[in-house]
Amino acid sequence: MKNYDLVQDMINKTKDAIEDMSPFNIIVAGKTGVGKSTLINSIFREKLAETGIGKPITKHLRKISKEGIPINIYDTKGLELEREVQMQVLEDIVSEINKSFRKSSEDQIHVMWYCINANSNRIEETEVEMINEFAKLLPVVVVLTQSIGDQAVEFKSYIDNMNLNIQGVQNILAESFKINEQIEIPAYGLKELVSKTYDIIPEDIKNAFINAQQVDIERKARAARKWALGYVTTSFGVGFTPIPFSDAVLLVPNQIAMLAHITAIFGVPVDKAMISSVIASIGGTGGATFLGRYIVSNIIKMVPGVGTVVGGLISGTTASLITTALAISYIEVLVMISKSGQIGEKVPYDKIEKLMKEKFKINIKNKK
Repeated sequence: MKNYDLVQDMINKTKDAIEDMSPFNIIVAGKTGVGKSTLINSIFREKLAETGIGKPITKHLRKISKEGIPINIYDTKGLELEREVQMQVLEDIVSEINKSFRKSSEDQIHVMWYCINANSNRIEETEVEMINEFAKLLPVVVVLTQSIGDQAVEFKSYIDNMNLNIQGVQNILAESFKINEQIEIPAYGLKELVSKTYDIIPEDIKNAFINAQQVDIERKARAARKWALGYVTTSFGVGFTPIPFSDAVLLVPNQIAMLAHITAIFGVPVDKAMISSVIASIGGTGGATFLGRYIVSNIIKMVPGVGTVVGGLISGTTASLITTALAISYIEVLVMISKSGQIGEKVPYDKIEKLMKEKFKINIKNKK
């Protein structure tokens, strides 16, 4: 298979893997001005609050989504108005949550972040009432936005001591805050919020959440390594063939599928030029196949009287070794790409190709 075909195949498989993910559905509630949009843009990739499509669901609720990202965000408005309106907002949100439970599993709302500005240092009675009502239906995490100083910590303790039926309280500063030219408070609390949320959402939508969030890159890497294990096991079975590695070409579709699933987990843009750089760096994975034949033939030369079973073990182990090295190398490259994306930088394609080559060479040597 030509490199062009491999690139397109990997792109198609990546899109399919993302489409197969059950979307993560979340309500981000709170008064206007508490920093919901900043929170959404800081936690989730591609600045969803700015670039996503916002569709009105009710008078007080809109749904934000974007093609290629397995997430739906429900944003509230009207909570800062008089009590009569607040009760209408409560009714709208409760109704929408209940409605989601009657729909397909892909429509069910999984969690709520209820945002309060930590600087206000107060939670209104109506908000307590709302939170308690929401918590009867789904997990709620209270997010204290713009948390700066001891006051924010004390406010968290105050809410903790209220014993609300919630999953936790999290102080966050979504963006760094500059006090003056010399002093700047760095953003914090986002990774902890991601961790709290991950722990309480259903198992079948965790991969979608990992894909959509951009804060915890190591969590993406762990999930990708776990997913790659299945392909490594399969590669042993494919490689367990008569000497010498004769059906190794069958490894290529398995390895392309593995790389596609890893891409889907990381949620990096499915960029043809980027994928081309990765494929080119390993010789269209055909280079990995030839390497496998070389390794197997050299081992066999060292072991006199090798039979079919022993030869199959050598071939299968070699196939697993190469597939593992591919997975580890690609994950390491995507970690670098994702971290660069966090600070708004893009890694040049030639650097991706060079880095993938270097990583694969190091990892194959280590595994040998």
